[in-house]
Amino acid sequence: MSSAIITDNVRPEPDKVLRDIADYVHNYKIDSSVAVETARLCLLDTLGCGLEGLKYEQCSRLVGPVVPGTVVPNGTKVPGTSHQLDPIRGAFSIGTIIRWLDYNDCWLAAEWGHPSDNLGGILAVADWQTRTAKATGGKEGKVFKISDVLEAMIKAHEIQGVLALENSFNRVGLDHVVLVKVATTAVVSKLLGLNRDQTIDAVSQAFVDGQSLRTYRHAPNTMSRKSWAAGDAVSRAVNLALHVKNGEGGMPSVLTAKTWGFYDVLFKGQPFKFQRDYGSYVMENVLFKISFPAEFHAQTAVEASMTLHQKLKDLGKTSDDIKHVRIRTQEAAMRIIDKKGPLYNYADRDHCIQYMVAIPLIHGRLTADDYTDAVAADPRVDALREKMECVEEERFTTEYHAPDKRYIGNAIQITLKDGTVLDDVEVDYPIGHRKRREEGTPVLLAKFKRHLHGRFPQQQAEEIIKVSDEKVGDFDVDTYVDLYEKK
Repeated sequence: MSSAIITDNVRPEPDKVLRDIADYVHNYKIDSSVAVETARLCLLDTLGCGLEGLKYEQCSRLVGPVVPGTVVPNGTKVPGTSHQLDPIRGAFSIGTIIRWLDYNDCWLAAEWGHPSDNLGGILAVADWQTRTAKATGGKEGKVFKISDVLEAMIKAHEIQGVLALENSFNRVGLDHVVLVKVATTAVVSKLLGLNRDQTIDAVSQAFVDGQSLRTYRHAPNTMSRKSWAAGDAVSRAVNLALHVKNGEGGMPSVLTAKTWGFYDVLFKGQPFKFQRDYGSYVMENVLFKISFPAEFHAQTAVEASMTLHQKLKDLGKTSDDIKHVRIRTQEAAMRIIDKKGPLYNYADRDHCIQYMVAIPLIHGRLTADDYTDAVAADPRVDALREKMECVEEERFTTEYHAPDKRYIGNAIQITLKDGTVLDDVEVDYPIGHRKRREEGTPVLLAKFKRHLHGRFPQQQAEEIIKVSDEKVGDFDVDTYVDLYEKK
């Protein structure tokens, strides 16, 4: 960190990073049909994940008004509930439910993250603004279509994902939700009617805002804050954008200012690096969690485990016959989810690759309920974890970072107690990868339908399914969100 005292009070031109983000948000036209269709699938999947998250009491207790019983006129409605909230609390609630199960989309690069987290702020603002416009005859707010939500999602994905390509916030101890805060602030600024210069101010406020540490994601402190950190980020983003709308300014050199700027204070004096310009690349290549609610670096390991469970079954064997399990994985997985010793809670278990491999080997499945205390209490789980060895496979790490691949490979080899060594089962990329989009889309839609039926009566679920096709973009936001109200 530089120790120079700055006395020159001449305001510089805004940092280029801020200008580029604002120019992209206000001027770039989305013309990729692939990005728009992927955004539609992402919208459905993300809302479905939120509905599923509400099944868990710890999640449902966190959402809703600060003061029980509060209903905000023309406010944001939280899908899957009867809550109608101010847009800041609405953003927190929507952001929390969609992230709770670690089942929404994923982006893996120098920094990791879940770009659909941004929907919490986008949907909250678009819904509130639309309801307000209709209630005031257009004097306040603005009527938004779902197509506007999809465009905002594409741009938020792009901002978060492009910043993540070459810049590792985790290596300086910062959580990836800093990028959620920045991306949401940028796109909701436009939804709120801010101009380009105001968007620059708002994004500068997001960068100067206190940033979350990754402490809650790693041993020995893993806990449920990781499930509402994105909700916190999007709520802060909406709040900051509203401050600027109400007259607050910004800090033009928030990143580059000597001594006091983001780079010197939080990024070891290094400027951000960029691999590509903003477009629609991230949404087009985003990774969906389709088959398993598992931290994404373990998705292919779980798929391999399911294959090996069947192989054991075919041999007349069970997990009790296993002597040793060797997991080859990427460097990122080694840093995030390679975990030994006791696992204290749900959040601990869904960030442990050994646990996520053990459950399919034992049961032939991995569901959200498999992270609960009841399932974890089975003594076979920890006994099997103790037999596992996790090592980095350099090829998997290289292919993980390659722009033309972005694989998330894992391979598992099992040695049985009788000395038999089963063939390695290697999976380079999961069903949610772009290379398997055609295969994955029907399964993704089945996941969405399953989550709808798990929350709503059949008639309500079927109505949502019926209108959520390629024409869903024509719906007014409030009309579509109303379909998700819990009666």
